[in-house]
Amino acid sequence: MFDIKVLSKADTEKLLKMNDVINVVENVYRSKSENKTCVFPLIFHEFEPGVADMDIKSGWLKESNIFGLKLVSWFGENVKKDLPALIGAIMVMDSTTGVPIGILDGAHITGMRTGAAGALGAKYLARPDSKTLLIVGAGHVSTFQMAATLLLFPDLKTVMIYDPMNFNTAITKAETIKDTLKNNFDIKVDEKVKFTAVSDIKDATGISDIIITVTPSRKPIIMKEWVKPGTHFSCIGADMSGKEEIDPEIFRDARVFGDDITQCINVGETEIPVALGIISKEHIAGEIGDIISGKTTGRENNDQITIFDATGIALLDLATAKLALDEAKRNSMGSTVDL
Repeated sequence: MFDIKVLSKADTEKLLKMNDVINVVENVYRSKSENKTCVFPLIFHEFEPGVADMDIKSGWLKESNIFGLKLVSWFGENVKKDLPALIGAIMVMDSTTGVPIGILDGAHITGMRTGAAGALGAKYLARPDSKTLLIVGAGHVSTFQMAATLLLFPDLKTVMIYDPMNFNTAITKAETIKDTLKNNFDIKVDEKVKFTAVSDIKDATGISDIIITVTPSRKPIIMKEWVKPGTHFSCIGADMSGKEEIDPEIFRDARVFGDDITQCINVGETEIPVALGIISKEHIAGEIGDIISGKTTGRENNDQITIFDATGIALLDLATAKLALDEAKRNSMGSTVDL
């Protein structure tokens, strides 16, 4: 009855460029600030705590006339079965008729939009003269964070990679990242940029201008006393209740922004500082889109600690999926099925 475009992971890898995704994500954050979107309630289920879970995020982009959802599952034991741990699917619908438009693999799109989100947090909150980036967590998503941040901060000199679980993972990432960026993202990194694996998180924190955390941690990896004045944090990993990557005391004197304030307080890095009474909802300066739309300012001075709590919202997935669908139409790619 309906012709639906289906795009595989291989399709989206060919169709999406990081610069384009950054622009799309930036526009979504702006539209959200301008009340042109709607985020629907999050659905989460843990099949086995710390081993397997799934979540459904959904929403509506009014100006684009689309709504839809992303269902993502994480099965940590999949690596033993030669399967990816993170598996997802995105469904895009026409909001004027309810007709389905497309079904897409969610893994690559999630990586692209998440990388763009972390980098945009730094763009609007980090010091413009930032030279040193610390990536905490050397898994799959860290690659996207580096790709997007290097595009927005071409003057970065040092990228440090720390993995709390396995130092060898960080070493491998540091040794291969330049080739990965060139081959998978068509990003050629200046030869002067140094990528290095670090084993001492305390020392690395103390010399970092921008810190992006991408781990599933449930206890702080970075403590407040290690952080130098003027540091920016983009906190990516905390996306369900109980997760935390940085010392909640860091929030006390920081200027804090989120992607969706309600979601940040419920399941984000902001959850625990609020629950402990270190900060209240009123302490949160706003959403990142409020800076982009000009409603408020980001960083107020060079010594201020800034935090962007990015829990992940379906609006980013839907907009990135729509970009891929439009590109697929122009390039006659993907498959069409009659549903």
